[in-house]
Amino acid sequence: MAKKQKDSEAKRKADKKGKKAKKGKGGDEAQGASIANHPRANASIRSAKAWTGIAGFAIAALFSIQASVPLFQTGLRALGAGVVGYMLAWWLGVMLWRQLILAEQKAAYEAIQRRRSEEAEAPGAEKPRTPAQPAA
Repeated sequence: MAKKQKDSEAKRKADKKGKKAKKGKGGDEAQGASIANHPRANASIRSAKAWTGIAGFAIAALFSIQASVPLFQTGLRALGAGVVGYMLAWWLGVMLWRQLILAEQKAAYEAIQRRRSEEAEAPGAEKPRTPAQPAA
């Protein structure tokens, strides 16, 4: 009887481990272009968020101090402006880089199509073979 309980407990634990593995991310394979995987986009958005957050903090603190706002409220306003600037820079950066990545993809596609058409029109050039066609 005790052996059956141990077996059933081991089976439940194995099932739970399998379910946890299934819940996680499937893999690191990207399904197309991604802003997170783009080398320039990721760094650009990070630096824009940082500088905009710092600038928002400094500007709000400066204006609050000039308006003779108490120090605690000055700090709260500066923190709020820094967070708003950070989030705004993140949103704008993602929107901008999404369009830039699409433009890069379109330009690369057009360059490939142009190269293929130039190769096809070249005199004496062989037709490009597909992998299914054996070499003659």
